[in-house]
Amino acid sequence: QVFRVPPRWVFVRVETSDGIIGWGEGTLEGHTEAIEGAYHDLIERFVGWDADNIQDIWQTAYRGRFYRGGPVLMSALSGLDIALWDIKGKKLGVPVWQLLGGKVRDRIRVYGWIGGDSPSDVVAAAETRKKQGFNAVKMNGTEAVAWIDSPTVLEDAVMRVKEVRALGLDVGVDFHGRLHKGMAKQLAKLLEPHQPLFIEEPLLPTQPEEIADLSRSVSTPIALGERLYTRSDFRPYLERRAIDIAQPDVSHCGGISELHRIASMTETYDVALAPHCPLGPIALAACMQVAISAPNFVIQEMSWEIHYNVSLDAECGADLHTFMVDPNIFKVENGHVAALQGPGIGIDINEQLVREMSTRYVEKYRAWRNPAWRGEDGSLREW
Repeated sequence: QVFRVPPRWVFVRVETSDGIIGWGEGTLEGHTEAIEGAYHDLIERFVGWDADNIQDIWQTAYRGRFYRGGPVLMSALSGLDIALWDIKGKKLGVPVWQLLGGKVRDRIRVYGWIGGDSPSDVVAAAETRKKQGFNAVKMNGTEAVAWIDSPTVLEDAVMRVKEVRALGLDVGVDFHGRLHKGMAKQLAKLLEPHQPLFIEEPLLPTQPEEIADLSRSVSTPIALGERLYTRSDFRPYLERRAIDIAQPDVSHCGGISELHRIASMTETYDVALAPHCPLGPIALAACMQVAISAPNFVIQEMSWEIHYNVSLDAECGADLHTFMVDPNIFKVENGHVAALQGPGIGIDINEQLVREMSTRYVEKYRAWRNPAWRGEDGSLREW
């Protein structure tokens, strides 16, 4: 079963014939209806299969149709894959990280978002995050920027990083693919003296050669990967020595199976792992299972009170903890969340609430859409 739930998530429930229930998350922000259509195909194909055979189901879902890969098909597969790992762990009575070789750490470092799509008041937000237990945050670098713009538009971004760093927090700066090469080079250089934790998507993921050039020009770690969907998509970046931190999204890259494989592949190139996850609790729990077991993991994105989780109304508002039976599982202490100990993906989902809120959400709201930005001349800009 597939549930569209607020604020913009797609949850997947898989039940075996012997009554074991697994939960997955196949969210693809801004393309919810396409994901729901893809699940019709997966339901048609895999109901009646042996849930134990995760690898065979994954390979058949990926390779069994002539066209493969891409955000829609891989996100739908991700939700199914996560649910199957949840079932496997519950059936065996162990967390998924045990099935991935056991843990290499007892806790995982996390960061929270500040500033929103149009970053402002980041110092106050950073102070709040510090009180919540975080020692690292991430924020967008800029608002909409022209292909080549006045250098003065970058000054505020540098000041924001400087001010948040002064609070004693590490800061990741998300360029969000909004800048084109001429502007990205300038901002990367301007930020370098302030030692951001990383710069994320400095250019669009269609530019591996240009990102490699940028990587060689600054010492700041380069991070990207949320818009890459398989190991094959990461390959050109690894071969060009373009990135220092891989950020695959477990809800887009093929689930726990492929996230684990990407972690191993990137380790070979001395590249760190920091899974992308501005999504729901199921996706975060799935990321944590890999993070607990992956030697090259460094930090995990966490969507608690992220700007996307705005309340729609009293009946349909939702945040990271809304659908969890025990929200304390994700408690942040000294910048870390303790390793999950429960079977499967390690969290319990309030199924009744999922069903109730999904019904209300679908009745009252259309699926989430990202904004489309235009410049002063009316031309489309990157969001």
